[in-house]
Amino acid sequence: MTQTGSRVGVWLIGARGAVATTAVVGASAMCAGLAEPTGCVTARAEFPDEHLPPLNTLVFGGHDLPGPALIERAQALVRDRALPAQLLEPCEKDLTAAEQEIREGYAGPMGGPRFTAGTSQAEVAGALAADIDDFRRRLGLARVVVVHVASTEPPVPPRAEHNDLEALERALPSVTDLLPPSSLYAYAALMAGCPYIDFTPSPGARLPALTALARRRELPLAGSDAKTGETLLQTALAPMFAARNLRVRAWSGTNLLGGGDGATLAAPGPAASKTLSKRRTLQQMVGDDIEGTVRIDCVPALGTWKTAWDHVAFDGFLGVRMSMQFTWQGCDCALAAPLVLDLARLTAAAHAAGLAGPLAPLAFFFKDPVDRPPADLADQYRDLRAFATALHAR
Repeated sequence: MTQTGSRVGVWLIGARGAVATTAVVGASAMCAGLAEPTGCVTARAEFPDEHLPPLNTLVFGGHDLPGPALIERAQALVRDRALPAQLLEPCEKDLTAAEQEIREGYAGPMGGPRFTAGTSQAEVAGALAADIDDFRRRLGLARVVVVHVASTEPPVPPRAEHNDLEALERALPSVTDLLPPSSLYAYAALMAGCPYIDFTPSPGARLPALTALARRRELPLAGSDAKTGETLLQTALAPMFAARNLRVRAWSGTNLLGGGDGATLAAPGPAASKTLSKRRTLQQMVGDDIEGTVRIDCVPALGTWKTAWDHVAFDGFLGVRMSMQFTWQGCDCALAAPLVLDLARLTAAAHAAGLAGPLAPLAFFFKDPVDRPPADLADQYRDLRAFATALHAR
């Protein structure tokens, strides 16, 4: 990819995962003219391109735990039919360059090869922030956007320090478990002067103390939990029932996932984070009193592919009972990766424009956006377009 001009860093937490790997391959392939920008919202004509960092100015790096290199992850995705085999050779140089910019991350208070048990979270955050700062300075980047695409974490028990920035910063030098890893990464990113994107439903920057830190340091935030499949359809279909004054009585969904995401969400804690995010969106659109559940089941044979089946029961005129069912089958990393690129470009432009705090117009991309903006997909898209136009006018 082009190495000149005002380049923007994209620092990926979970940098060797399927989503991160696909984002790097996708950016490389599009820059080389080997792939169309299908799935990239910012490639649509409604989004003025001149105010967004071009794809060929994005430089990738990130944090992850030791594991297979990016080229090996890409080869595995080819075997899983998630990446076209013909892209591996022409994109290998960019995968290797991104691999060289990956630093060992944080595994939690139990310690690991880099951070031993008992290391204070202030020390961990300082080391993580230094990695990002080194990336920015060494490569001469105009700015760096940090995107959390690592595994989903369980909900966190409330702590008083989560709501008070000063109390949080007083405590971090003497504690090892005050912040979950996603929130410690968010803290480190903000301390390094970088915008932060919560792509997963992990706590991340959603803690009030971290939102306050972002505003203090004049940094934008976006999130959380990108909608790529079932919830995307729900936010398009639920407004239809409301507009036609049809009463939704029940809405149940079953999600079958493979790969690392399926394995993570097989655990009750991470599954609780994901199902809460999904259900909250639906309830906002059709009401809290609807029946039904959301299930997530791990099916390893699916690999990086996923299937969602939904059943909707509703009342029509004169109380006649009716129903609708739909099935969504997709490749999770191929659905998510273009959104990572969109969010990195939009958030970088917001940072350049001096915006700070949660970026409500980016709700279009998320299941559980901050400040509870309208959940209707069409309304969110209108707000996103207006946001992009306003950035262009600055």
